[in-house]
Amino acid sequence: MQHFPIFLDLAGRRVVVSGGGAAALAKLRLLLKTQAVIFVFAAEADHQILTWAAEGALTLVPRALEPGDAQCAALFYAANEDDAEDGRTAALARADGALVNIVDNLEDSQFITPAIVDRDPVTIAIGTEGAAPVLARAIKADLEERLPATLGTLARIGKGFRKMAEALPFGRARRDFWQDYYFNAGPRAITQGTEAVDRALDDLLARHLTRPERPGHISFVGAGPGDPDLLTLKARKALDAADVVIHDRLVPQPILELARREATMIDVGKTGFGPSAKQEDINALVVQHGLEGAQVVRLKGGDCTVFGRLDEEVEAVLEAGLSYDVVPGITAASAAVASIGQSLTKRGRNASARILTGHDMQGFADHDWRSLARPGEVAAIYMAKRAAHFLQGRLLMHGAAPDTPVTVVENASRPDQRVLGTTLDRLSNDLGEADLNGPALMLFGLAPRDGLPATTFDQEAFPWPVASLPKSSPQMPSSLATSSI
Repeated sequence: MQHFPIFLDLAGRRVVVSGGGAAALAKLRLLLKTQAVIFVFAAEADHQILTWAAEGALTLVPRALEPGDAQCAALFYAANEDDAEDGRTAALARADGALVNIVDNLEDSQFITPAIVDRDPVTIAIGTEGAAPVLARAIKADLEERLPATLGTLARIGKGFRKMAEALPFGRARRDFWQDYYFNAGPRAITQGTEAVDRALDDLLARHLTRPERPGHISFVGAGPGDPDLLTLKARKALDAADVVIHDRLVPQPILELARREATMIDVGKTGFGPSAKQEDINALVVQHGLEGAQVVRLKGGDCTVFGRLDEEVEAVLEAGLSYDVVPGITAASAAVASIGQSLTKRGRNASARILTGHDMQGFADHDWRSLARPGEVAAIYMAKRAAHFLQGRLLMHGAAPDTPVTVVENASRPDQRVLGTTLDRLSNDLGEADLNGPALMLFGLAPRDGLPATTFDQEAFPWPVASLPKSSPQMPSSLATSSI
């Protein structure tokens, strides 16, 4: 992040604009919504600027900017629509100590003005570091449609009630009160006028003051394979309500970012064949925060019911007398077969598919390899990279065809996803050459479908163009492709 987003208090502060044409007008329309003291320096000014000056909305100085004109200014806009004049006035403003923005010149600007959705006092700023203004405008238009015009009124009334709400204990009790106001009581009351909203707030506060404190609760949530867009709506809601998030190593940062900023984040990641948090310690941690009254999200990669040790943690929660719920996620096997254009089952080929883990070598050794080696069988094998040589030997020994397709998908659904298509007899060698470092899932009996698109994107939801990226790289083995999501 190059530009740090902040909301600057401009009430009573000086803002200077150099220029009197269309570029200056665009900035002034936004600045006039603030309580800033605005000065415009322009030898020739648009009639609208002259009107604003006559109305006392701003001060117009009918000449070019000179040294000292930007002194004590919080912000300065060079909007002269002339590169040389913009450069000259920007240098003067910097010398006067003002923060400088040069219209349509990101490189030489010290700050940028974002696209803004205005529901005063609710303000949403959208920035793209100047890289994609069209994208910012598209997001702005989408939010404008979604946010009701009454939102600002509800926020203003709520702001005046904040002192009264301090009668509630700090933390979740206040959050529950405000959530009830903004999403239930407030919207219902505002249709009857602002006085009805005031009454609704008083009634709501009385109810929340007498309501017993919510007990702790545990939500076991599947985070999906890694793409934040594949997170379920229910998982998003759980993260938004969480006081504590206890997460695994495989949950990527973009998904962790969706949790409340105030939530306590605890990493209890397990590393395959490496250092790991003890399961009993994880159980104790979940129970401890639940008994302290927290809304806990136990966040697991993929689907928490698949190789997630869910039963052990649920039993610990029940023994402690705590309530829980389970929010399933998209498991890595589903994401992996989707990435190669296949399905785990197919009429006429296989009516069932097996889900195995290569991490449990003892259980792996006891598997019924003879039945899996039969033609047409399909298996999704989690954490199978280290067990690949063992798997290859067992299957060949029990009669599997050497040319049986095997696909290994690394980082399924993520931007750095890689797909290795090989055969059973070449599996170990190709895996060694590919040097896969991320979490990988092996699909036995399935090959990538021919003609797969290089990119997957919802063009209906995102109407702007998306460039296709190359599907293969000369640095990789010929059987290895990179899918760009």
